[in-house]
Amino acid sequence: MKKFLWVSIGVGVGVLATKKYAEVKSGAALNRQVGKYADRVAEYLEAFQQGMSSREEELRSALGVDTTK
Repeated sequence: MKKFLWVSIGVGVGVLATKKYAEVKSGAALNRQVGKYADRVAEYLEAFQQGMSSREEELRSALGVDTTK
């Protein structure tokens, strides 16, 4: 019974390793990571832009500067 358990574990690990190797070799994992980082950068830049616009409005209001150009 112990041998069957260890053989089953070995087969499972082998299948998972094969799938992971195929994913890495195809570049799917790299594409997914790059996509995640690109999304994070885009979110950061959007939040930065919104914060900058908000602060600019506050400063213009406090200084009494006309916002229309």
